[in-house]
Amino acid sequence: MTITHTTIGLLLLCLSLGAAALEMEGPRRQGGLLHGQVAPDARVRAMGHEIPVDADGRFVLGLGRDAPKTVTVTAVFADGARQQRTLRVARRDYDIQRIDGLDRNQVSPDAETLKRIRRDAAAVRAARSRRLAARHFDAGWVWPLTGPISGIFGSQRILNDEPRQPHYGIDIARPTGTPVRAPSDGVVTLAAKDLFFSGGTLILDHGQGLSSSFLHLSAMRVAPGDRVRQGEIVAEVGATGRVTGPHLDWRMNWFDQRIDPSMLVPPMQEARRE
Repeated sequence: MTITHTTIGLLLLCLSLGAAALEMEGPRRQGGLLHGQVAPDARVRAMGHEIPVDADGRFVLGLGRDAPKTVTVTAVFADGARQQRTLRVARRDYDIQRIDGLDRNQVSPDAETLKRIRRDAAAVRAARSRRLAARHFDAGWVWPLTGPISGIFGSQRILNDEPRQPHYGIDIARPTGTPVRAPSDGVVTLAAKDLFFSGGTLILDHGQGLSSSFLHLSAMRVAPGDRVRQGEIVAEVGATGRVTGPHLDWRMNWFDQRIDPSMLVPPMQEARRE
């Protein structure tokens, strides 16, 4: 177990309130990741999920891009006691861009392309379906690489009055071949070379429902099942899939909630440059 200031603070708070306390700490805003502490024998539910709790009673909760104004966390203890915390979630304003007058073929894929997109989506869902109990992310978080930010979390385009999927990641512009490093420890669950939208795609499971996805890669340095350490080179930047130039698109999930990677790492200027 890695002892952090957050862990110590939560443990002390729970001890002061009694063994059955349910406590949460972290940014209560859309895109944030909260750290929780509870009795190790408790069962915790929130956002429609049974949340993994480790042997020390620690767990995490992700607040997605469109998380509701309030989220209720429920803990049921071994003796039948129940506690709830209702969290108020701060909403964010996202960058919305409207583009009209596009040819329909640029907006709506044909039937064959849709089949491929659905196959790709199924492969990604399968990779994220694993539920690693270990908290590999206790190593903390670092940027997978540094460089100009060319795309931000939560932005969205509306094409011909049809809302597209929001951008769920952070785009970092670097030349093809630039090394991509693991932002924290984890296990590789997907290493696909050619998905329709995301091209070369790598998924790294950090445990307790947290995973990183790295998109548009030109090369993989790891394979499914590999255990990787923070800072290890796992891939190379590319321009594969639907892109206009080489960059890394780094995304993070907590189960089905899309969280903002930039809220976990230090400011870019404080990170080590490749």
